[in-house]
Amino acid sequence: MLHLFAGLDYHTGLLLVLALLFVLFYEAINGFHDTANAVATVIYTRAMRSQLAVVMAGVFNFFGVLLGGLSVAYAIVHLLPTDLLLNVGSAHGLAMVFSMLLAAIIWNLGTWYFGLPASSSHTLIGAIIGIGLTNALLTGTSVVEALNIPKMIGIFLSLVISPIVGLIIAGGLVFILRRYWSGSKKRRRIHMTPAEREKIDGKKKPPFWTRIALIVSAIGVSYSHGANDGQKGIGLIMLVLIGVAPAGFVVNMNASGYDITRTRDAVNHLGQFYQQKPETMTHIVQMAPPAVPTPEENRDGPKEFHCNASRALPAIERAQGLLNNLQSYDALSLDQRAQLRRLLMCISDTADKAAKLPETNGEDRRFLSQLKGDLLNTVEYAPVWIIIAVAMALALGTMVGWRRVATTIGEKIGKKGMTYAQGMAAQMTAAVSIGVASYTGMPVSTTHVLSSSVAGTMLVDGGGVQGKTIKNILLAWVLTLPVSIVLSGCLYWVALKFV
Repeated sequence: MLHLFAGLDYHTGLLLVLALLFVLFYEAINGFHDTANAVATVIYTRAMRSQLAVVMAGVFNFFGVLLGGLSVAYAIVHLLPTDLLLNVGSAHGLAMVFSMLLAAIIWNLGTWYFGLPASSSHTLIGAIIGIGLTNALLTGTSVVEALNIPKMIGIFLSLVISPIVGLIIAGGLVFILRRYWSGSKKRRRIHMTPAEREKIDGKKKPPFWTRIALIVSAIGVSYSHGANDGQKGIGLIMLVLIGVAPAGFVVNMNASGYDITRTRDAVNHLGQFYQQKPETMTHIVQMAPPAVPTPEENRDGPKEFHCNASRALPAIERAQGLLNNLQSYDALSLDQRAQLRRLLMCISDTADKAAKLPETNGEDRRFLSQLKGDLLNTVEYAPVWIIIAVAMALALGTMVGWRRVATTIGEKIGKKGMTYAQGMAAQMTAAVSIGVASYTGMPVSTTHVLSSSVAGTMLVDGGGVQGKTIKNILLAWVLTLPVSIVLSGCLYWVALKFV
């Protein structure tokens, strides 16, 4: 692995270590900021002791990151402006990464300090938007072009809809349990708070099967959180490594000959698709400067690469030339690897536009989507050691600073103590919602889903919610996006003054 960092000078190596520490620190904050939600219900229903619950949450967050895939990681990354992604190795790209991370860390630490369950996902997305808007203002480009608007709309919808869904489903589950699971004294125990059970039955722990359900649902929330939120750190680390140590990470240097063949076949098939359906290219081409300089225009390969559909076919031809008979990326020079990454991303971007055309039928959409996956197979990747590092940071963060946010969730949302039924309903709703979102590649907020689920159960069966706490949570939710947008934009502007 160390050979991938060969050739880095002292200052570059120091910059790399600092950037990696930023990302891992962000993930650790994410751990004690967001994952506290997973342990709040089992602690306040006395299903588990706090020390054991925190260790359990950390362990299953670790496995969630390890086994969760990369779909959410690159869904977040592709919110960034295309030009910055294509030129992430430039000074502007590195300024972008540092500004984004610092803005997210500052806001997350601030809300954690005051015990407010704000969303790390909202914070990171706001920071990305701030970078995109600032970049558009400084370069004079269109704000619409600066941000991946369709991807952003999809992510916003998932972030807005998921807490509403959590509130309704969790409230509905408690209503069903209250209506249909209260016929006997034994069943009615599920609707007791721990204090009530201790007073009536003289026992501190929940009934056996209720306790099992609470623990299993807490494990589900922890695992789902790791699979969703942990991926964001993976994507950010890959951006850092591509920018600071491109020789080892601009493409997957461990890619097999089969992986490279898949990429080459995808490029060839896409070229054939455009030749057979020239009207597709006609509809997405825009008159603009060439996206891919020819060898005569730039013999050393493009330094600042600008993707444009008007040169998609030349980009395909150039990528075919680099991939022809290639069995290992070691055979390419660093400039060629960097150029190939940019070409593949640009070709993929054009294929994505083609798939979204109204006249593109369902079969062609599926075909283009499959080609896009094969195109980016050796570009959108993450080494195992990165996944493990992020998983450890998230798990350790969970075990360190959970108490502030967990206290808010467990004690300050409802007017009364949390019953076993409420804890189960909230956690099951959160585990399933976040798990589905991770599977579909949509980043959702664990904080929003679980805290709204708890609020839903309290509204239905807990005597209502505490107005002051709900107002503070809503204020944090409302302020997170604008504050992180302004903060990251200002930091990015300042950073560019020094590069």
